[in-house]
Amino acid sequence: MAVKSLIINPGSTSTKLGVFEDETLLFEETLRHSTEEIAQYASIFEQKDFRKNIILSFLEEKGVDVKSFNMIVGRGGMLKAIPGGTYECTPELVEDLKVGVSGQHASNLGGILAKEIGDSIGAPSYIVDPVVVDELIPEARLSGVPELPRISIFHALNQKAVARRYANEVGKKYEDLNLIVVHMGGGVSVGPHKNGRVIDINNALDGDGAFSPERAGAVPVGPLVKMCFSGKYTEKEVYKKLVGNGGFNAYVGTNDMRDVEKMCNEGNADADLARKAFILQMSKDIGSMAAVLEGKVDQIVVTGGIAYDKVVVAGLKEHCEWIAPFTVYPGEDELLALVQGGLRVFNGTEKAKEY
Repeated sequence: MAVKSLIINPGSTSTKLGVFEDETLLFEETLRHSTEEIAQYASIFEQKDFRKNIILSFLEEKGVDVKSFNMIVGRGGMLKAIPGGTYECTPELVEDLKVGVSGQHASNLGGILAKEIGDSIGAPSYIVDPVVVDELIPEARLSGVPELPRISIFHALNQKAVARRYANEVGKKYEDLNLIVVHMGGGVSVGPHKNGRVIDINNALDGDGAFSPERAGAVPVGPLVKMCFSGKYTEKEVYKKLVGNGGFNAYVGTNDMRDVEKMCNEGNADADLARKAFILQMSKDIGSMAAVLEGKVDQIVVTGGIAYDKVVVAGLKEHCEWIAPFTVYPGEDELLALVQGGLRVFNGTEKAKEY
């Protein structure tokens, strides 16, 4: 009998839903929320009932009986640092999402909504591989300044999903492989996956690594300190330079790589230089993570929206294919990754992790 699932992935101004039977998508929908609607609520958690009612009304309009679902899976949010896996939405987990122990983000609502809807129909509820997945080896945490430890915040859901996809396609267990997974989207992250654990990572939110369409990545530290104390910028303005207005946004005025590609094709020298610099920085990150794996790399797996750019992928191969062969999975499918994580527990392939 097929397992019917409701998948909930909240964003800042939208709630993306997917209805699945096993891994087959029956339909998906992105429910948009206006700025005015969201502005009514003083906190992320206060949006809960508003979003829940919209979800239930939409399902009713589609003729879907909420009681027909066997499980509910929500996007994991800003919890405390935890190993990768599928977690049951326990009261403790939901409380940490409510208070935002690692920060406030719309994704915190994923587990909260999954728990409420699941409990109302007697179905289990889960989250899968939130951004705070932390499997770092101890030596990867030291930055050189004890007050500034390196932390693990990255595209864990998609990285883990494509790693498992590659393992399945070659008939091996994820836990038996050494992979470098390269996620290239609005943010970028490069992770060395050693026997099923991401043992090092760049902080993809506001820290290390290559620049991205809208993030500066690692920048020269001395000049950054001087900028912070120059008196020209507020703390908020400096942070915006690093996260939001950095990367391609700063160099060519867009965070859409399709625009960058078009500019390059039209002979824009600034766009061409920025793309070459991006390829170089991503290649350096791949090379450093190969060193973390002591050169024992089975495959380099490239994913995310920028993986559609053939010039970028070709550039990465030119720099790094001597390390290991490449497999490219353009884009990302978060809904499928969430349902797959839930099914592994629901079907008994894995045990739910304890939060």
